Amino acid sequence: MKKELQLQLSPEEAYDDRLFQHVALKKAGLSADNAQAIARQIRRSIDARGRQVRVNVTAEVFINEAPTPLLQTPKAYQNVSNKEQLIIVGAGPAGLFAALRAIELGIKPIVIERGKDVRARRRDLAAINKDHIVNPESNYCFGEGGAGTYSDGKLYTRSKKRGDIRRIMEILVAHGATEEILVDAHPHIGTNKLPKLVAELRESILQAGGEVLFETKVVDFILEGNEMKGVVTQEGEKIKGIGVILATGHSARDIFHLLKHKNILIEAKPFALGVRIEHSQNLIDRIQYHCEMDRGPYLPASSYALVQQTYFQGKQRGVFSFCMCPGGFIVPAATSPGEIVVNGMSPSRRDSKFANSGMVAAVELEDLPQYQKYGALAAMMFQAEVEQKAWLLGGKTQTAPAQRMVDFVNKKVSPSLLDTSYQPGLKSVDMYEVLPDFIAERLKQGFVAFGKKMKGYLTNEAQIIGVESRTSSPVRIPRDRESFEHPEVKRLYPCGEGAGYAGGIVSAAMDGERCAEKLIEQYARVH
Repeated sequence: MKKELQLQLSPEEAYDDRLFQHVALKKAGLSADNAQAIARQIRRSIDARGRQVRVNVTAEVFINEAPTPLLQTPKAYQNVSNKEQLIIVGAGPAGLFAALRAIELGIKPIVIERGKDVRARRRDLAAINKDHIVNPESNYCFGEGGAGTYSDGKLYTRSKKRGDIRRIMEILVAHGATEEILVDAHPHIGTNKLPKLVAELRESILQAGGEVLFETKVVDFILEGNEMKGVVTQEGEKIKGIGVILATGHSARDIFHLLKHKNILIEAKPFALGVRIEHSQNLIDRIQYHCEMDRGPYLPASSYALVQQTYFQGKQRGVFSFCMCPGGFIVPAATSPGEIVVNGMSPSRRDSKFANSGMVAAVELEDLPQYQKYGALAAMMFQAEVEQKAWLLGGKTQTAPAQRMVDFVNKKVSPSLLDTSYQPGLKSVDMYEVLPDFIAERLKQGFVAFGKKMKGYLTNEAQIIGVESRTSSPVRIPRDRESFEHPEVKRLYPCGEGAGYAGGIVSAAMDGERCAEKLIEQYARVH
């Protein structure tokens, strides 16, 4: 027999399993020491709106029967080594999940990745952090798993329409993620656990007869009339298939240049640009959990989400927090020498003493009149120039320009900076010189407003670090709403975050699956 319960628990009752069993069984009208009954959580969310933090839990109690498995999707893939093949460019979440879905549908995926596998990537990440050397083919954005591998591993998405979120979560659990991601309302995996999981996804592809080609850069497309039949690598190898899923991520500028050079339709796209802000995690916990000292042993590191409408020269734009990383680190995410880009990530325990978040202003195409000469690459060229300016003002290394928060609002260069999680180091700079006026003024307005929404948030014990510029792709590769195919080039399926159709691991994974399904439905002989 199975009972479902709705519980409102203290953090200790929710996160201490022994205590949870006691409370849940008692609520079900059973003795806490009933050996024939077991309770488990199937949904959990924190409610910190009141003075006392509560945890809302949906639980199941099994009486005189074994609990059903939480995982419904077995890890079983057919062998496709001799089947028709499709080309997937990019081994991020969109590319990897497109490959697994293709295998399920009886098609052999050839995944082509410019970067290295997760183990080999680590050396290049160490070189950025310690020696300030950026490898344009292997960095925090390029390589196995894409930008998502070295991120917080957030699995929350609002894009319910794209596909079955639970299915994506179960595939991740089948490849090594903890079952906790099936329970938490805002699940995350952690940057320390993502590399092993990504390697397991690759192993499933290889064991099923698919191929994953690392350090293989696509430099041209094979076009026959208005059809894309394959790609050409930097070694001159031609790889053909029934179609091409282009899942290259938001930072593959060379691919956008190639598309424009080949006269394949692309469009400039609005995005957002700003800084990463770093507070002490203890301060954010005290604000969010209403606690005097610390959050205690049970509650996870707290997060926040902020948004404010701002006005500059008569135009309204949003300023908002982006990719908030509780208990996390700020990392150098440049993809070419001569630029500074910062991003955030968190380990699974979220136990760093720092909290960081992107804090960005919306950039519309009408904000960039002087870049219109670049056509579809207008927003991308603007983005690149801001990153290059940050590099110049930071001292022409991966040392990032920074300023204390209140000093920035008061337009005062900080005489000293705070401790930071950003390993390459910081340089005190007037961030009004780094950021365009319309971004800096909007951020200033946002910070003042956020200080009123979260008492204590606006403080000189926080600092802003530049620049957070890779929030989403500044280019969209158009596709048909129904078929997902490029409107002019047949057999080309723009996919994921780089094409402008996803924002994060789960939405990219779901988009990868849909692209594989649509391509195979249209062009595979087996269908």
